[in-house]
Amino acid sequence: MLAEFSLNFINLFVFIFNIVLLARVLMSWIDPNPKGGFGALLVDLTEPVLIPIRMILPKTQMIDFAPLVAFLLMQLLVQGANSLLG
Repeated sequence: MLAEFSLNFINLFVFIFNIVLLARVLMSWIDPNPKGGFGALLVDLTEPVLIPIRMILPKTQMIDFAPLVAFLLMQLLVQGANSLLG
């Protein structure tokens, strides 16, 4: 029962985080430097995950690959949790 709850929680967290991250990526095409409101909230929610990824990835000129890596890591988290708990 605890394993099922944990698995559901992880799946829900990753689903919501992926939606927030996708919204941030789409928002960055419109306003790359949000100063307030919804854009700033998206930055505040996603930066704790993206900053460590950016520190590991090599620097590029225009394209930020950190969100793509974050999407992949979230999928690995879900698959790992499913194999361990499911």
